[in-house]
Amino acid sequence: MIHNYDKEKIERFINGKSDESEAQFIYSLFSENENNLEFEHQIRNDFYEFIKNTQDKNYNLSYLLDRIHHTIHKNEGRKKQTIVKKIYQWYSFAAAVLLIPLIIAGGIWVFEKNDEKTIVAENPVTSTLFAPLGSRISFSLPDGTTGWLNSGSSIEYNIPFINKSRNVSLHGEAWFDVATDENHPFEITAGNSKVKVLGTKFNMSAYPEEKYMEVVLENGKVEFSAFGIGKSIQMKPNERLIYTSNSVNISLTETSKYSAWKEGKLIFRGDPMTEVARRIERWYNVEVELVDKELENYVIRGTFQDDSLEDVIKYLSMTSPVRYRIFDREVLKDGTLQKKKVLMYKRNN
Repeated sequence: MIHNYDKEKIERFINGKSDESEAQFIYSLFSENENNLEFEHQIRNDFYEFIKNTQDKNYNLSYLLDRIHHTIHKNEGRKKQTIVKKIYQWYSFAAAVLLIPLIIAGGIWVFEKNDEKTIVAENPVTSTLFAPLGSRISFSLPDGTTGWLNSGSSIEYNIPFINKSRNVSLHGEAWFDVATDENHPFEITAGNSKVKVLGTKFNMSAYPEEKYMEVVLENGKVEFSAFGIGKSIQMKPNERLIYTSNSVNISLTETSKYSAWKEGKLIFRGDPMTEVARRIERWYNVEVELVDKELENYVIRGTFQDDSLEDVIKYLSMTSPVRYRIFDREVLKDGTLQKKKVLMYKRNN
């Protein structure tokens, strides 16, 4: 049974005021009862009782769900982060309904407009998800959209998430599986460009320092627009779009190699050495310099998984006329560490 004093603990957890013991209680409450039919039955009964007593009211619960989702992300660093995700995945909707009176007391006010009750946040919240260098993380957004963030990447979105559209700002690289919602387009902003989708799977790379943007569409349909290119561009599955310096290039490609990073794979399929060098730089957080420009004309084919930088470069030297030198990281005068550097030369046979 969920008693009133238990609901008070849930209220404090949602508002970020729980101490360690109460937080552990919340984790155990939802995780240990994940398959408890009696527990689920009680939540459903409380939900239907709430609906029965408020038949003349029409509440917009999107802000509540977004707030629960934001709380989950704030607590993802905790020891039992997977349990928090289960709370959202299994009980977020019912919990939102049960917590309406509690969250209203915690800083949400209700106003009446055209005889409709709407719950509104006093202060909008920006939520940021970040993947540290050398890591990859999976994520889920309040609308059901899921995806992965690559090394050194981040996405930002405002809470409440769903309004007229679902807006996300991307810095770096991400793979998206966008939940379909025709009434609320999903939009990703990166610099001065924008990708608009309804429901699709695609990879998008937009590291600001690389001064170009890439979209690789697996399925569905996306609309690309950017400053200086005129009308928007409709992409089709298996297409790769490169945007740089106010110009756009679209070509057919093997999409799997561009999203394989989320599975820990580095794949090259007849890629020019310039792109190989760029992807190795991002993958291993190093600098790669093609000393001899002739190397730019070579193409590389290979698949790597859990291989070290040294193993990958050694493979390239074995399959191509390439020799190399690897310089370890050095401490600079300001005390920071310089990135490991790889110099690649054309081998003269």
